[in-house]
Amino acid sequence: MSPVPCSFFVLHVVPHPHTGAAAPVGVVVQSRPAEYLGLRAITDPDRLRRVAPALDIELLTRYLASLHAVAAGDAAGGEIALMSRPERFHWLAAPRSDVLQPSPVEHRTVDDPEELLDELFRARVEGRG
Repeated sequence: MSPVPCSFFVLHVVPHPHTGAAAPVGVVVQSRPAEYLGLRAITDPDRLRRVAPALDIELLTRYLASLHAVAAGDAAGGEIALMSRPERFHWLAAPRSDVLQPSPVEHRTVDDPEELLDELFRARVEGRG
């Protein structure tokens, strides 16, 4: 595959919005030319509990699952999941919660958007760069 432009952001959980402390829990990558939209997030409740012990982990897990359904275009994501990939990406990137917040959108040109998703998840969520 030849290099394609990608846009991406990191999803942060903010257990205490008044302090501003946040922990990364997922990454979303989009490439319009490659017709790609992917989301990778921590789904294990025990890992989420370690990241945000003060939150309702069951609710956070369901919320992340619904965001994954939207990214995948899965009907479980509701009407938003029926939108085009770029519209879903912008919907996912829009701040709408005090507890789960997207970082600013960044851009990069890569050979494989899915490899970028894996790389960003390892580096920015798992802390393995």
